[in-house]
Amino acid sequence: MAKLCTNCGTQLADDDLFCLNCGIKQPEPKIEEEPVVKQPSLEQKKEELISMEGNIDFQKINRKLKVKNSQRKPVTVSLMILLIAFVLVVLTFTEGSPLYGVFAVTLIGIFAAVTGLTVALVFRSRAKKMDTLISGENVIASWQLSYKQKSDYVDFLFKNEKSKNKAILGITTILIVLVFGGFILFIDEGKGAMFLVMLALIALVAFFALVMPTYYRSKNKNSDGMVLLGQKYAYINGFFHNWDFPLSGIQKVKIIEKPFHGLFIQYYYYDRTFKNTEELNIPAPAELDLKSVTVRLKTK
Repeated sequence: MAKLCTNCGTQLADDDLFCLNCGIKQPEPKIEEEPVVKQPSLEQKKEELISMEGNIDFQKINRKLKVKNSQRKPVTVSLMILLIAFVLVVLTFTEGSPLYGVFAVTLIGIFAAVTGLTVALVFRSRAKKMDTLISGENVIASWQLSYKQKSDYVDFLFKNEKSKNKAILGITTILIVLVFGGFILFIDEGKGAMFLVMLALIALVAFFALVMPTYYRSKNKNSDGMVLLGQKYAYINGFFHNWDFPLSGIQKVKIIEKPFHGLFIQYYYYDRTFKNTEELNIPAPAELDLKSVTVRLKTK
């Protein structure tokens, strides 16, 4: 729109301060200031993210996830052991049964029954917690690992576990040799048998230390590649983690680029050995907004 003199109406240039016809001073042009956008605070971001949760269609999300509750199978197996152990105990008190009066079987049966019941209760609780992830009730974020992401994750776990197990094998072997070596040196009878027992123990420990990482590597490669994150639980490629115990929680969470792009979560818990920490390195797609995920994980 052309600029006109406020007095006589003569057309002026935009930068003219005085009218060239009547000489009247013209109003100075208004400089429109760009609005200052106030950045939301961390607390406001948390509130926005929390308010968004109610708009998520979890049923739609989880129809695509197709995640099975991996914590239910141990419950079933434990209850079967409990049932078998109960039957064995009953047979030791039943006249005419081949186990009648064999109280060693009674003790073993009671121990197996108590163990089966305890394991069943623990995994039943874990199964309920995982149900809240699968249903979407406690989901913060979920994604499917690509073939490469899953391969990188599995190889990373394998290398870490193998390295840790080699160290444990070395320490355990030294302790076994020291204990059994003392008996072999200072006790005359049964030296050969003690030596064979020592070798058998070392072989058993070596088997678990060296073979189990390979077994878990194979299992991980055949897992579903799903990641479900909640504030107190996480399901990563078939394995369930939780930090909802008393005196437990997330200690550190951050975005990582090595050994792959993703999230690092360190959580802690207390048991009879005092404070323990677990570290989770979780690969994630590059397009995922990990900053908002970390904000949600840090929200108490």
